[in-house]
Amino acid sequence: MNKKILLVEDDPNFGAVLKDYLMINDFEVVLAKNGMEGFEKFKKDTFDLCILDVMMPYKDGYTLAREIRDKNKEIPIIFLTAKSMKEDVLKGYKVGADDYLNKPFDSEVLLMKIRAILQRKASEVKTDNTKFEFEIGRFHLNSKLRFLTFPDQEPIKLSPKENELLKMLALHENDLMPRELALTKIWRDDNYFTSRSMDVYIAKLRKYLKMDENVEILNIHGEGFRLVDKTKVSE
Repeated sequence: MNKKILLVEDDPNFGAVLKDYLMINDFEVVLAKNGMEGFEKFKKDTFDLCILDVMMPYKDGYTLAREIRDKNKEIPIIFLTAKSMKEDVLKGYKVGADDYLNKPFDSEVLLMKIRAILQRKASEVKTDNTKFEFEIGRFHLNSKLRFLTFPDQEPIKLSPKENELLKMLALHENDLMPRELALTKIWRDDNYFTSRSMDVYIAKLRKYLKMDENVEILNIHGEGFRLVDKTKVSE
């Protein structure tokens, strides 16, 4: 099913062009021409993402974003603004914006940002799982106790970061675990140093898991990692 976007933009020509562009790229779009109308439409429907112009009559984008956040803490919000003042950008992030674009902007950049945000949100839902016991090949992971056990071997007590990383990989088993997701969730930052640190932890986990030849952690170049259990992969 196509993702639904609420677009609130007071310039009728720009709003119509942007709506058409997003619909061509497989999004369902509801267009509102000011903040008041935008909030009414938000209350009546379910959306996956909001794109809000900052400068609007009756109710500006910041006020609208606050009202949306009161109703829904999770929905991604992207601001469109003609201003590029640092204070305005900070104000936007303070009211809960996920991203910001200064007008005029490249519509492809907006599209890329929308897709990245939606993908990140989908991955976050996957990792906020209450499950804490996992079968990984012949290994058993108890992420509450941080024990990784293998038949006839002493249980391995994992460090907190090893545990979190292996749990996240297990939740994405035989699927891509995005690198940036692990860095922001576990290391709380995505930079060169945290990235190198994660590589060290991946190497440690590979060492533990090599007791089972059917289990491996693959490096998906430029994207992340994949925990593969060959016994569960259909031919």
